Amino acid sequence: MLRNLSTFFLRTLREDPADAEVNSHKLLVRAGYIRRSAPGIYTWLPLGLRTLRKIEDIVREEMDAMGAQEVHFPGLIPAEPYKATNRWEEYGPTLFKLNDRKGGDYLLAPTHEEMFTLLVKDMYSSYKDLPATLYQIQTKYRDEARPRAGLIRGREFVMKDAYSFDIDDEGLNASYQAERDTYERIFQRLGLRYVIVSAMSGAMGGSRSEEFLHPSPIGEDTFVASPGGYAANAEAVTTPAPQAQDASGVPAAVEVPTPDAPTIESLVDLLNERYPRQDRPWTMADTLKNVVVTLTHPDGHRELLVVGVPGDRDVDMKRLEAAVAPAEVDMASDSDFEPHPELVRGYIGPAVLGPNSPKRVVDEEGNASGSVRYLVDPRVVDGTAWVTGANAEQRHVLNLVMGRDFTADGTIEAAEVREGDLAPDGSGPLHLERGIEIGHIFQLGRKYAEALGLTVLDENGKTRVVTMGSYGIGVTRVMAALAEANCDDKGLSWPAQIAPFDVHILATGKGDEVFETAQSLGEQLDAAGLDVLVDDRRKVSAGVKFKDYELVGVPFGLVVGRSLADGEVEIRVRATGETIVVPVEEAVARLREAHAAALKGE
Repeated sequence: MLRNLSTFFLRTLREDPADAEVNSHKLLVRAGYIRRSAPGIYTWLPLGLRTLRKIEDIVREEMDAMGAQEVHFPGLIPAEPYKATNRWEEYGPTLFKLNDRKGGDYLLAPTHEEMFTLLVKDMYSSYKDLPATLYQIQTKYRDEARPRAGLIRGREFVMKDAYSFDIDDEGLNASYQAERDTYERIFQRLGLRYVIVSAMSGAMGGSRSEEFLHPSPIGEDTFVASPGGYAANAEAVTTPAPQAQDASGVPAAVEVPTPDAPTIESLVDLLNERYPRQDRPWTMADTLKNVVVTLTHPDGHRELLVVGVPGDRDVDMKRLEAAVAPAEVDMASDSDFEPHPELVRGYIGPAVLGPNSPKRVVDEEGNASGSVRYLVDPRVVDGTAWVTGANAEQRHVLNLVMGRDFTADGTIEAAEVREGDLAPDGSGPLHLERGIEIGHIFQLGRKYAEALGLTVLDENGKTRVVTMGSYGIGVTRVMAALAEANCDDKGLSWPAQIAPFDVHILATGKGDEVFETAQSLGEQLDAAGLDVLVDDRRKVSAGVKFKDYELVGVPFGLVVGRSLADGEVEIRVRATGETIVVPVEEAVARLREAHAAALKGE
C-alpha cells in the first residue's frame, strides 16, 4: 500500500508529552502512533494501528498454525458467570462494574475465562470433542489504580487470550507445552528478547504458571536467574528455610532500654556499644523487624497484619501482594492503629501478636480472634534468636527465641530477594534483573469448569470435569516493549516485520522532477508488494522531513534529492544509520532485497 504524507493523518511532536516517563510512551506519542484520551486510555492513530495489526497478524498466524481456533466475545458481559466463580468480588476495585437501565449487573471484561468455559459447555458434551483450543484478540479493561508508562500499564489494552480444554491432566500438559512452544515462535518472529520464568498463579488459580518477560530496565517485574538454570519472577521465589536450631545455649530473653535508636542501623550501633556480644558484633540480620500492613479483602473487610522479617531486609510489597492475593495491601494508617494500643510503633514485638497475645481467644472450632495475625519470614525457624521490639517506647528484647519465647500464625514470602541469594533448587546464587511481562501461561485445572459445570461424558459414559489451560499475550504491551527495545535518541526504529511501512520516501528538493521521481519510485515499490510512505509535502524543509523519518522509525528510507541530478538516490537503513547511494533504476530492486533480508533477520 502506498500513502502520501501530505494526506496521511499524522502530526509529529518535537517535545515529549508531560506525563511520559519512558521512551516507548514518549516516542509513540511524539511519532503519532497514539494519543492520550484519559489516564491509561489511548486513541490509536493510523500509524499505531498499522503496527498493532502486524503484531496481531503474527500472533494469529502462529495460533492458527498450532490448531487453535479464533472466536470473539463481547467486552461487556453479564455478572452472573463472574459471581459463580467468585471473581465478581475477588477482582476487587480493578473490575469495571456497571448496571443497565433495568438494574442488571454487568462488567467490562478484564479477562474471559468464564465466557470461554460457558461457550464450550454450550457446544461440547463428549470426550470425542476434546482436545480443543480457542482464542481471541480483544480489548480488555482494568481499573488500574496507577496507570503508568503509556501502553505498559493501561486501563484499556489489547490481549490475546487462549484456553485449552482437555479430558485429563495428561492432555492439559500436552496443550500447555504446545502453547508454550507457540509463544516462543511468536516472540522469535517479533524479534523480541524474552526469558521464561516460574510465576505466581494469583487470582487465576491453577497448578503451574510461567511468565514470558522481556528484559528491560523499565520493567515492573523483577525476575531472578541462577547459573544452574533456575528462573522465576521474584514474587514466586521461595526462601530456602534453614534447619531448626538448638537454642539450649541461648540466654534467657531480656528487655533492655534502647534510647535514641529509631532505625535498625542505629539500634545495631547501640547494641554493640552497650550490650556487646562475646562471639561477634551484632548485625542487622540479628534483628526482627515487624511491619504492619492492612489487607483489604474482596468483600471489603479490612484486616491488620504484622509481617516479621530479618532486619537486614525490607518487605517487598509486590511479593507480599502476591502472597495475600486477592486481598489488596497498604501500609497501616493512623486509623488502623487506633484500635490496637498494644502496637507501639517502632517497638512492636511478638509478645502482643498472633498466638502470643494475651488478648487472643480461640473458639471451639479453632477459630482465633482478638489479636493481630502474625506471619514471619521462613528464615525465622525454631531456635533462632532475635532482637526485637519490647512493645514499649525505646525498649527492645534481646535473645528472643522462636519456638521457645514466641511463635507465629505461619510463614509468608514477603522479604525482598537480593542479588546473590541462593536459588531454592540449589542451582547457585541468584542474579536479579527487571523485565516487562509480555505473556503468561497457566495450567488452570478444573477451577472454572467445576464452578460453571463444564463436564463431558468419557469413553465409559461417565461424567468428567474438563481440565483447562489459560494463555495470554499482552499485544499492546508487546508493542511498547518493541518500541523500548528499538529506539535511539532520534526516535523509533522498528523491526521490518512489524513496522507500519516498509519504506519511507523523502522528496527533499524543490523541483517537480524530485517529487515526480519520488512518487514513481513509491508506485514501483508498491507494485512490488512493499508498504510505502511518500513524504511529498511541498513546503516542508528537508531537515524536518529527516527528523520525521527518524522519529517514525520506518526501517528503510529512500532520499530523492540533490543527487537526482546525477541519476542517483540514497537508501538509508534506520537501525544502523548506514547510507547507500545507488542509481535510480536500481533503487527498487535494492530495497526489495534489503527488506527481504531484514525479514529473515539478516
